[in-house]
Amino acid sequence: MRLANFTRELVKMILNNEMVRKLAELARLEFTAEEEQVIKEDLQQMIGFVEKLNEIDTTGITPLTHISDTINSLRDDEVKGSVLTSVALSNAPDPIDPFFSVPKVIKK
Repeated sequence: MRLANFTRELVKMILNNEMVRKLAELARLEFTAEEEQVIKEDLQQMIGFVEKLNEIDTTGITPLTHISDTINSLRDDEVKGSVLTSVALSNAPDPIDPFFSVPKVIKK
């Protein structure tokens, strides 16, 4: 039995309302009964899509680790003009010249 067939049968057995509730619990989500049914149908469609992909013959196809053959295509560092400090601070709500003032986020 192919793995895809085994997976398909296993998913059909497991994907029920109880499984949807368990997944919702694990994800800390709460659904109404109607939403639960919609989620179940969406999951079944996703599984159907993956099953469809499993039907594709990939014999002889080398798996990709990257989408292209390009390696480290970084741009050259170039010195460019920047915004003057006074212009940048003119948009700040509460500047303390020559710095931006931000709220304290670390508690001691």
